[in-house]
This record gives sequence, C-alpha cells and structure tokens, in this order.
Amino acid sequence: MYNPAHPGEVLREYLDGISVTEAAEKLGVSRVALSRVLNGKAAISAEMAIRLGQALNTAPIFWLNMQSEYDLWQIEQRCNIHIQPFSMHSITTS
Repeated sequence: MYNPAHPGEVLREYLDGISVTEAAEKLGVSRVALSRVLNGKAAISAEMAIRLGQALNTAPIFWLNMQSEYDLWQIEQRCNIHIQPFSMHSITTS
C-alpha cells in the first residue's frame, strides 16, 4: 500500500480560496476543529464527513474511506502485528 494523504490535505484543495474561518462557519464547526483536520492533527469523523458531503457535494463515504486508508497505513507502519490465520476447520466447527 502507498502512503495515502491525510484527508485534511485533500480538503485543503477543495477549500482553496476559502478562509478557514468562513469554511468552519459554513460547516457549522469551530475554526479550531476544522484547522486540526486541515493540518492532519484530527481525523474526519462520521459527522464531519456528512457536513463535508453536504457542503462540497461529495459522498460522506468518500471522506470516511480516505480517513480509513490513512489510519490503516499509519498503523501498519507503526505496528508489527503478525496473527496466525484461522484454519478452515476451526472456523466451520465452531
């Protein structure tokens, strides 16, 4: 998997030419909350995804999928998780 951009970076492109204060007001969120997303310090929540979807005429799932891809990649880089796969026998007899 590649290093996906934080959704805030993509959102910054969508908001090009709109101030953070104006965008926050239109989205109905605080300037601090929006700034944290734009700077990659906070994740896009389901509620924020709905707000962005309505404001930008995008699907909320677009924002949530982007956040999930980012989160998964970040965790895969930090964690060394190795799980033994289930055998098909143990799955079908449980």
